[in-house]
Amino acid sequence: MTTMVATLRGAETTISDEDLEELRAAVRGDVLTPGDPGWAEMRPPYNAMHPGRPALVVRPTGTADVVAAITFARERQLLVAVRGGGHSIAGLSSVDGGMLLDLARMDGVEVDPLARTVHVQAGALVGDMDHETQAFGLVAPNGIVSDTGVAGLTLGGGEGWVRRKYGMAVDNLLSAQVVGADGHVRTASAESEPDLFWAIRGGGGNFGVVTSFTFRCHPVGPTVAFAGVFHPVEDAEDVYRRFRDWAESAPDEVSAMIGCTTLPPSEHTPPEVHNTPFVVTAAVHSGDPDAGMEVLGPLREIGTPLVDISGPLPYAGVQSAFDEFFRRGTLRSYWKSTYVEHLTDPIVDILVDRARNRPSARTFVIAFLMGGAINRVPVEETPYSERSANWMVSFDGNWEDPADDERVISWVRGAWGQVHELGTGTLYLNFTGVADEATTVGVESAFDKANLQRLEEIKAHYDPDNFFRLNNNITPASYDGRASAT
Repeated sequence: MTTMVATLRGAETTISDEDLEELRAAVRGDVLTPGDPGWAEMRPPYNAMHPGRPALVVRPTGTADVVAAITFARERQLLVAVRGGGHSIAGLSSVDGGMLLDLARMDGVEVDPLARTVHVQAGALVGDMDHETQAFGLVAPNGIVSDTGVAGLTLGGGEGWVRRKYGMAVDNLLSAQVVGADGHVRTASAESEPDLFWAIRGGGGNFGVVTSFTFRCHPVGPTVAFAGVFHPVEDAEDVYRRFRDWAESAPDEVSAMIGCTTLPPSEHTPPEVHNTPFVVTAAVHSGDPDAGMEVLGPLREIGTPLVDISGPLPYAGVQSAFDEFFRRGTLRSYWKSTYVEHLTDPIVDILVDRARNRPSARTFVIAFLMGGAINRVPVEETPYSERSANWMVSFDGNWEDPADDERVISWVRGAWGQVHELGTGTLYLNFTGVADEATTVGVESAFDKANLQRLEEIKAHYDPDNFFRLNNNITPASYDGRASAT
């Protein structure tokens, strides 16, 4: 028997059983083809719109396995997708017909409480990392949903519940181990491979497979002040405005958001909001919990809530509080985000109108309070270069029926366009969907012009043939297009 696998040139190549046995001999983890035992045990992707149908899956147990898999794929010019947590909204951790490098078995987390650092393998989820760091009352800034993969989130920037106090995930990355397209293993840090280190702090998976990360940690938790207040959608105009007015003068210790959606019944959510369109305001204070609850108090005084679940909570519990909004493999998703300097009245008017006229129950209209520590990092410090906006607005189209694809995607694009023209002109690639678009969509808008040029030059050095292309793809400088980037 043979296995047909998609190549970088858009054709297929034959992988013989002998070749597969050679790969299996080099890999301690799993090498699977459809129907093999273990195939059904793979971590599924988040986005049901992009399930992927790989012809070959490698599930490494360590960096050596990744080297073997990348070498095998490069020699045969196979199309490769890399799956860390699998939460890519754009479906870039899935592949049809190619090779899937599924890092789920590489999920180790090790904390150094004295140095206040954490070493995290690339298959770990945010919840895995929090479980370990919180044992020491520490946090590595990274994410607001515990089921998200640490790797993909970090490589795109990484906004979380302590972002305004301690910055983005990329602002706290100290080093990373990277397997390049040439199969070489490099340690990227400020002292070693500094260009590569710069590039992976927001430039995505363009430069290799990151197999582990080391982050700076901060003392937060295990208990934090949390505000979570649900309002009827009929009160959206008052709630959005009063939340905006409170948030814009909040201290850096507060990271907050507001959004409108609908949730089905679940034991993990208040029964008062089941199947009921609601506006939720949520905030975390990263300092003393008692003092934090006082700071968050005004949020609890807005309007007449459906339910208020605020209080001092375990940080890990806060991290998983929004998991129910984004259940893996259950929703088709197409999101678009944009940054704005302030939530002006015209922007609030758009958000309120769109919140009341969503195309599907699970569509989420969200505004994230940014600023604080994020905006004190120079634009050129990392590829993630939106360091002026105080807010990020995201229209998260989520639905179940494929027949609704065109309608919901069109709505998201229209809503996004209304706000985008009033904003800074930038967007967040981690919240950028891909439907009938190339993998380069949004790239020019996500980066400062000088940063993008530098990324293209670094890409040309580390991956001149664009081997790693199933990502928010950055075209190598002087790339001749011998293999399509789409």
